[in-house]
Amino acid sequence: MKKILLKVLRGFGTFFAVVLSTIGTLLCFSIVWMFDTWSNLSMDELMYHLTTPLEGTNSGMIKEYLNTCAVPAIFILIIIIIFFTAFREKKRIYYMVMGIGIIVPLFVSCGYVKYAWDKLGADNYVKGQSTYSTFIDDNYVDPRDVTVTFPEQKRNLIYIFLESMETTYADTKNGGGFQKNVIPELTWLAQENEDFSGQDYALNGGYAMPGATWTIAAMFSQTSGIPLNISIEDNSMDTQDTFFANTVTLGDILQQEGYSQTLMIGSDATFGGRRLYFTEHGNYDILDYNYAHDNGWIPEDYRVWWGYEDEKLFGFAKEQLLQLAEEGNPFNFTMLTVDTHFEDGYPCNLCPDTYGDDQYSNVMACSSRQVAEFVSWIQQQSFYGNTTIVISGDHPTMDSDFCEDVDSGYTRKVYTAYINPAAEVSAEDTRNYTTFDNFPTTVASLGADIDGDRLGLGTNLFSATPTLTERFGIDKVKSEMSRKSKLMETLADINENAEALMIREGKSPAADLTVGAYDYETGLFSLSANNFVNVDIGSIQSMSAAVWTTEDQSDMQWIPMDAQEDGSYAGSVKVPNFDYKTGTYYIHLYMTDSNGNPIFLGAAESVVQ
Repeated sequence: MKKILLKVLRGFGTFFAVVLSTIGTLLCFSIVWMFDTWSNLSMDELMYHLTTPLEGTNSGMIKEYLNTCAVPAIFILIIIIIFFTAFREKKRIYYMVMGIGIIVPLFVSCGYVKYAWDKLGADNYVKGQSTYSTFIDDNYVDPRDVTVTFPEQKRNLIYIFLESMETTYADTKNGGGFQKNVIPELTWLAQENEDFSGQDYALNGGYAMPGATWTIAAMFSQTSGIPLNISIEDNSMDTQDTFFANTVTLGDILQQEGYSQTLMIGSDATFGGRRLYFTEHGNYDILDYNYAHDNGWIPEDYRVWWGYEDEKLFGFAKEQLLQLAEEGNPFNFTMLTVDTHFEDGYPCNLCPDTYGDDQYSNVMACSSRQVAEFVSWIQQQSFYGNTTIVISGDHPTMDSDFCEDVDSGYTRKVYTAYINPAAEVSAEDTRNYTTFDNFPTTVASLGADIDGDRLGLGTNLFSATPTLTERFGIDKVKSEMSRKSKLMETLADINENAEALMIREGKSPAADLTVGAYDYETGLFSLSANNFVNVDIGSIQSMSAAVWTTEDQSDMQWIPMDAQEDGSYAGSVKVPNFDYKTGTYYIHLYMTDSNGNPIFLGAAESVVQ
């Protein structure tokens, strides 16, 4: 009996030593890789990355993680198995290896976890997620209770959200964090117009608070004055029937004043709940990638990056603005760029190699030039005299390494510029503000008078009224934004039992994607999709596969998949359409459901030699 017990204990000890050594190695290397990949990472941003679907992730980043973290873990696994095998007859050494394999990983892993916990400020994050604060409740100004008086002649608004645009990208002389200014045109626009820097020449921008650091949250916070603090995954508002239905936003105010409102973006507006938000709050006309596709603005099979590139976006915007101006009604034209999205951005045909292999700098510089040209075009139009232009980054970049060399003491802020506003700055000092302040500031820039100069959690920056960060300090406000709020829960009114949300948070829709061998005679390799999981077959409107060979997906093509009698879907990739390129072909499978929503189902690769 004693021998059996010792044998069982030895088996358990061996198992735990192998598992702990492998997982401990993976955990430690993952923590090191995480901080090397995302400089100045916060717990809020980490949770965003952990809950964001992998289909938007650069494949190069996944490979880097596997090489940096998984390979060492596998190496340790092999080593410890070799030791156990070699010394299985030498009990003393065997038990010594077992003890080392259990104790060392535990101590080292605990040390690394403690390091990550402290560096991320996880303690405050956890406390914030588990405790309620009355800060938002006490400082929120409901627009319903505020008298906002517009001038008799309504002023047009052009609001340009710039993906991932920060003041950081300017040089240090102009208030940025880089040695070279990669956004010189945007720098000039902010300095020649209004960024609320007072008499200081350096660029000034808004802090992006927790709940405002990803695209839909940024667009929401800048137009509502509150964070997108919700009890579901960050980009899951598209699963809801309403989007903060009881909240009065910029779109609601302008709709009440008779504005026609338009949102133009080069991606699918459904993602993250953008379509829901802008239609519910202001009845915006949504001109997104799907609209462009359905109305013949782009070729039927055209798709790059997230939809279509900014070069086309600015061209379409000019045409739309001319049409809106001819209608004679005041208009709010809101647009969102996308080429500067992480990872490394999308280099279009207009992007020169000014910064060599530094693709993200080239893309940022290209965006800066395109925005400046677009603003210049607007200023030459007859409607410009009665138009305010707001240019704002949506949030700081999530690119893995672009800001890694920026001084750790530098404060990263969202790019901000108000052009041709119908308001004058009352204070000459540099303002300390967040993107929440854009809400009342934008209303005031249209010549409207705001009783008390506050809406939501925001303050009209043209006034002398102090902002929340000027009153309480940035650290205090940031900490309070991370906590729960009874008011926010009431305003959000999240339906956590929504069918679409239950599907998303349960087992993700998936399918087996099989890739056939490359046929050199026909120049084809086949694709087959079957074994669908968590998918209502009757809701499948269409099936297609995105195929590309380049890391930036610049040669992406969409391959239609046809339904087969056995319920599977099949298609073929024509290698001649890729100029017979050899190497790895990356394939992502998508279905379009009955509501027109694209749903990722699986991924595969094929090597053509």
